[in-house]
This record gives sequence, C-alpha cells and structure tokens, in this order.
Amino acid sequence: MVEAAKKIFMNEAKRNDVLKLDLDSREKIKIFNIPVGWFSVFFILTLVSVYTGYLPEGMIGSLLVMIILGEFFGWVGDRTPIIKSYLGGGAIVAIFGSAYMVYSGILPIAVVESVEGFMTTGGFLDFYIAALITGSILGMNSKVLVKVGVRYFAPIMGAVLGASLLAALIGSLVGFTLQDAVLVITLPIMGGGMGAGAVPMAQVYSEFMGQPASYFISVLVPALALGNVFAIILASLLSKLGEKFPSLSGNGQLIKGFKVENKKTQLDVQKMGAGLVAALLFFVAGHILGGFLPLHPYALMIILVAVAKIINVIPDIVVEGANQWYQFVAKAFTLALLFGIGVAYTDLNAVLSALSLQYILIVFSVVMGAIIGAGLIGKLVGFYPIESAITAGLCMANMGGTGDVAVLSAAKRMQLMPFAQIASRLGGAIILLIAGLLIPILF
Repeated sequence: MVEAAKKIFMNEAKRNDVLKLDLDSREKIKIFNIPVGWFSVFFILTLVSVYTGYLPEGMIGSLLVMIILGEFFGWVGDRTPIIKSYLGGGAIVAIFGSAYMVYSGILPIAVVESVEGFMTTGGFLDFYIAALITGSILGMNSKVLVKVGVRYFAPIMGAVLGASLLAALIGSLVGFTLQDAVLVITLPIMGGGMGAGAVPMAQVYSEFMGQPASYFISVLVPALALGNVFAIILASLLSKLGEKFPSLSGNGQLIKGFKVENKKTQLDVQKMGAGLVAALLFFVAGHILGGFLPLHPYALMIILVAVAKIINVIPDIVVEGANQWYQFVAKAFTLALLFGIGVAYTDLNAVLSALSLQYILIVFSVVMGAIIGAGLIGKLVGFYPIESAITAGLCMANMGGTGDVAVLSAAKRMQLMPFAQIASRLGGAIILLIAGLLIPILF
C-alpha cells in the first residue's frame, strides 16, 4: 500500500515537472519579443478587427496588420525547413505570404487599400529607408567611406555587363532575339525598380518605337517581378555560400575595415529622437536638391549624408542618435515592411503569367550574370565577392527600394543599405542612359 502511494506521488510529481517545463518552454518562445501566448491573443484580435471591418484606416490599422502578420509570417519562415536555409526564410514568406493573401482575396480589399496607401502615399517605405541610410552611413568610418565610394561603380558596371552577356547567350539558346534578351528583359530587371526604372524606361521605349508606354509597362513588369523573386532567393543562397567559404565573405563588411560602428552605448530615447529628426531632414534635403538636379532624391540623400560624415559637421550626439534610431527601425519594422511590400508591390498575377521555361531561364540568367559580374569585378577592386554580388549585383536586379530591403533581409546584411541604394538609384540612372543609347542601334 505504501509502495503504491509512493508510485502515485512520484508519477504526479513527474507530471507536474513536465507541465512546468512545458509552460516554461512556451514562455521562452517569443514572436516580436512577445511570449507566444500573448502574441496569439494579439494575432486573434487583429484578425477579428480585419474581418469584422472595425480595423481603423490609415497608419494605426495598417501598421498593426503589417507588424502582427509580418512577424507571424517571418517567424514561420525562419522555422520552416528548406525555406529557412535556402529560400530567404522569414523575408520571402512575409513578402509572398502577404502577396498571396491579396491574390487569393483572403485579405479584405479595404485592408489592402489601407496598407497600399500607407506604403505609398503614406511614405512608410521612405521613412524606413531614410532611417537606414542616415544611421548606417553616419555609423561608418569616414576614411573607409571615401575608399569604398570611389571604386563602387566598378562592380555596378560589372553587374550590368555580366547580366547582359549571360542573358544574350542564354536567350540565343532558348529562342530570344538579342533585342528581347537585352532590352525587354535585362535592362528592366537591372533598372532600379518600377518608379525609377520600368516606368521611365517604358516612356523611353514608347518615344523610339511608337507603342504607348502602357504596352511596354505590361511587357516589363513580369521580368521585373520574376527577377525580384530570384534576387531574394539567391541573396539567401549567397549568405549560405559565405558561411561555407569564409574567405569570400566579409559578414556584412564590403571591404576589410568597413563596418557600421555599433558602439555598445545605453539606448537614449532623446538621442533617438534627434536621430529620427536627422533622418527626416536628410530625406527632405534630398528632395529639395532633386528639384534642381537630375538625380533620384535617394541618391542625393546618400551623397548629402556621406559628405556630412566625411567633413564631420554632425554633432556626436546626433550621430549616435541616428545610429540608435536606425537599429531600432531595422529590428522593429523590417518584417512589417516586407509584409507591406508583398501587399503593395508584389503582383503574383504578373509573376505567374511569366512562368514559361524559356522566360524563367533567361530571367535567371540575368540575375546570375549580375552576381557573377559584380562579384568578380568587386574582388578585383578589393571588395568581398559575396557583399559585392549582393549589393552591386542583386540590388541592381531587384525592384528598387522594396527589393533592396527584401534582398538584404534575406542575406542578413541590412547594414549595407546605403550601397544597395547606390546600386538601385544611381545604377538605375545608368541603365536608363544605356537604354536610350541602345534602342536606336538595335531597333
């Protein structure tokens, strides 16, 4: 009788221990730094507001949906075999999970329109990129910044040349003409996204070839969308390649000695406020100059921040605040932004409509050519091949600012945003110039 009682007591104690361990493990699982149980409550309440029509319009409702669903998709993607290792993990699931919700009609149209407005006219993408550019450039070593900037256009041109040559070669093998392979597919992919690349390129094509610009946009969009998909996936694979062959990678450094100086200082809300104001003012200054100079405001902003850093006119307290603000924005809003990119900028119809074998092969060859060209030329001028291929290659071959965020997130190298933006914006301007020169020759 006593022995039986002891067994019952021990079994009960074991069950209690198991239950306690189970509860402890649940508490350790966090999404967005929130215990998974509480995050589940937030998730359900968000869905209730979405599907009952009570989600507020504008920033509050949009940002809530983007954070909660973006973090959920990111958490799933970072824990799904194959996807987490080779396809971009949480970044690609956040983008294409939200894009599928729009494509399938799962996300109500009112929510889609609210998120699109917040991302585009609401300026959330600009807000995010302004923080990353300002904080990361001000956190650089000024001598290294000069050293990198002078030679950075070499791998950009290497990416353009590599993409064009490989696309022309593969295109000839699968039945594409040189004009289609280079002008219709390669240049739009390498052109800096929709607003800065495909749209003005369609206007250039229209002026030379007679068809309306809307016709060329419908032709260019599938190439751009599919190229962006490959860029995200290959960014993740390049990150894995760098882990297997450390000599090829700087682990987020473009050259030896280049890094964002994330000093271990106590976070200060007032300093972060100063950093926020600095990011906003540099962004506005870029737009002011854009009214007088024929360059994209992002490119002008990069130049302004770089000059301010090199001549050391920004007070240390503002520099530190900008760096802290950049780190906060990158950690808090990246997956939310990727969800918004999927909703506002990723057209699954365009991607799916392009899925013929020949088209896929030639788009893949463009992105691979950009990687090879940027990586090889980058190594020749002293850059790490992996970082050069990601920034000067893949950030030329994606959808501009939105693609830069997705590619760098998949590659786990968000600190390289300034160089990604140089590739997207100034590189995109170079592509428009090349298109204007080549069209009269090839047509």
